[in-house]
Amino acid sequence: MRSGPTSWQHPVLDRRSVLQAGAVGLLGLGMNHVSALQALTANERGKKARARTVIYIFLSGGLSQLDSFDLKPDAPAEIRGEFRSVDTQTPGIRICEHLPLLAQRSRHWALVRSLTHPSNAHSEGHQMMLSGRTELPPGFNANMPRPSDWPSIASIAGAATRARHNLPPAAVLPEKLVHNTGRVIPGQFAGMMGSRREPWFIEASPFESKAYGAYPEYEFDHQERPREIKRKSFVLPNLSLPEDVAAKRLGDRLSILQHIGRQQRSLDRLAQFESFDRYHQSAISLLTDARVRQAFDVLNADAAVLDRYGRNAFGWSLLMARRLVEAGVNMVQVNLGNNETWDTHGNAFPHLKDKLFPPTDKALSALLDDLHDSGMLDDTLVVMGGEFGRTPKLDPHPAYKTPGRHHWGAVQTVFLAGGGIKGGTVVGASDKNGGYPADNPQTPENLAATIYQSLGIPKSAMWQDAQDRPHHIYWGEPIAGL
Repeated sequence: MRSGPTSWQHPVLDRRSVLQAGAVGLLGLGMNHVSALQALTANERGKKARARTVIYIFLSGGLSQLDSFDLKPDAPAEIRGEFRSVDTQTPGIRICEHLPLLAQRSRHWALVRSLTHPSNAHSEGHQMMLSGRTELPPGFNANMPRPSDWPSIASIAGAATRARHNLPPAAVLPEKLVHNTGRVIPGQFAGMMGSRREPWFIEASPFESKAYGAYPEYEFDHQERPREIKRKSFVLPNLSLPEDVAAKRLGDRLSILQHIGRQQRSLDRLAQFESFDRYHQSAISLLTDARVRQAFDVLNADAAVLDRYGRNAFGWSLLMARRLVEAGVNMVQVNLGNNETWDTHGNAFPHLKDKLFPPTDKALSALLDDLHDSGMLDDTLVVMGGEFGRTPKLDPHPAYKTPGRHHWGAVQTVFLAGGGIKGGTVVGASDKNGGYPADNPQTPENLAATIYQSLGIPKSAMWQDAQDRPHHIYWGEPIAGL
């Protein structure tokens, strides 16, 4: 059976909604495109339930658990590495010395130090952690996404939650995950659900094959080869109406049609709305809703806000994510770093200390502060993890000046905050060398179930593939103890 609402009541539309619906015709849409507009049901016209949202921060490349949230200060030097652990606000919980802002906010977050899966390969790990399924799909190809892949968590969230404010329920920003060779990494798409269920990809970061990190100020190269700064700023969609096409003139169909045509051509050139076939009607909200325009306009945010988040790709991305969930997107996946930025095989400690941890610590702390201060944190689950952890033992590599750690699916630490999570909590543990779960092992299925539960998706819910065959959403239990 089909997930989500099974019946609709005829909505009573206000004048603005009528204008929006009328404009659907201007975009060449039929009745099969108005499903999101039908979200204006009697339930939404009355007292609204508080929205339940998720921000899934994905660290492509694999964050080292031993150098971030699960340090082993008593282990031999070749295991413990260079970083010291420091106290957080929560007695007994210690994390890396180079995450001082997060250490001050431990009352808001929890750690799962025992998430495990069997693969040490990037593509397989992405597929597992982005879909919430440890078993690889039939015919899985590590070199390219396939229509037979399991759908991503974001795709399922988009299909199983109700659209708000005519916006797509799930979005991914600021870029698709692409290897530095140009190979698109599997796991992030709708797969078996069909392309119409793709999440909304907001591609604000132009791809550069040898650019890593939070550009411009924290951009780096893993092998420290001579290079120039590649990326300087986000490329954001132009979503504003010109002054001569203000909201009061929405009745002027010819003017709107001409403007939308120009706007659509601009969007097509930016290739940022390829999944809009399912949500063409959202263009009306995108063009007229001040909250949505503000969500995208992060580069012109208040100077104090930009200073708190950081004037770089990580800061801009998390600021946009906060604004999008506030505007009406139920789940936002934020890819912090393309080209497998967190793949620290070598030069691990200078790059984590100087390039990766500072913008992450700053932007994530600002996000938690803003969600808390606005009253949204209790209803917004923030999750941060990668496709796997890193090896317990440091290993010199001829391509790097100093050592690092390699791929390690056996254990990683996942960071969670908000959404009803008990702050100052640690679930599970790794062994003395940080190499394997020693207590309460968790799986990608459990993490996905935690996300779905936080979104309010019932355990009986199903998703349908491109042939309308039903599939279970839950393949594990939400992580207990959070």
